[in-house]
Parts: sequence; C-alpha cells; structure tokens
Amino acid sequence: MNKLLLAFSFLLILSACQPEGRIYKKHQKLSPDYEWLKKDTREFKVPIENKDMAYNFSLSFRFANGYPYRIARVQVTETSPSGKVAVKEYELKVRDENDNYIGDAGFDIWDSEHLVEPNKKYEETGTYTYVITHNMPKDPLVFAMEIGVLLDKLP
Repeated sequence: MNKLLLAFSFLLILSACQPEGRIYKKHQKLSPDYEWLKKDTREFKVPIENKDMAYNFSLSFRFANGYPYRIARVQVTETSPSGKVAVKEYELKVRDENDNYIGDAGFDIWDSEHLVEPNKKYEETGTYTYVITHNMPKDPLVFAMEIGVLLDKLP
C-alpha cells in the first residue's frame, strides 16, 4: 500500500509540473563542454493536429552560472509540412535589470522559458520542423547547455 501511495504521489508531482495544455516539450543538449557553436543547429519536429486552435510557442534555455550576457539571441527556422520556410530571431532574456539570472535555479544551472509567439496560429496540419541556432556575436556561446521547444494549446 505504501508503494502504491508513493507512486501515486510521484505521478501527481510530475503532472503538476507540466502545464495543462502542453502538447509538445523537447530539449536537446548543446555540448558536453557547456558551449554552443553556431554550426551546431538543433532540430525539432512538432506535430500539429489542429490548425483551428491557437497555441503559445515558447523556447527553453538552460545555462550555467557564468553565462556572460543578459540575453541569448537565437534564430529559429520554421518549415511547414508543405515546405514553406519562415526565419525569425528572438532575444531570450536571461538576466534582469539588476544583473540577476532569470529562471529556475538548480545549484549553478538555470532553466528559463521564453514565450516568443503568443496566440500562434498554424496554417496547416502535419509536422513542422524547427531548426535553432544561436545568433550571438561571439562563437562559441559559452555556458549554454540546452535549448528546447515548448508548445501549449490555448483554451
């Protein structure tokens, strides 16, 4: 009985950490050396089953203490199922006005989520491909650990 209660509690905690409408969440490691080279793109395949609803499209960024910038500039190339390509640039704010890191801390590692396209509408159903690279002036981008794509359906 105790094992069953423990397993149920664990599942409850896990479900509480995931937003209710989250339909996609993937993260990819950048390098074991805590750096991200511009040539090291990361690709995400996001299935869209309903083009009649709105979504919140977010990026997640994991970085370590010592990350030297206030932002992380990223370039995202979206390719629709029919091959239509759109390129967008985003600035992910990782430090506040007082130079403190923004996000959830775990010792010397920070996880941050950035809503980059609120109320996003897709033109077609199928699998969208997102290719992400950093667009910072210095290469490599040091103390960068992971990049991720998050998609939440809106009620």
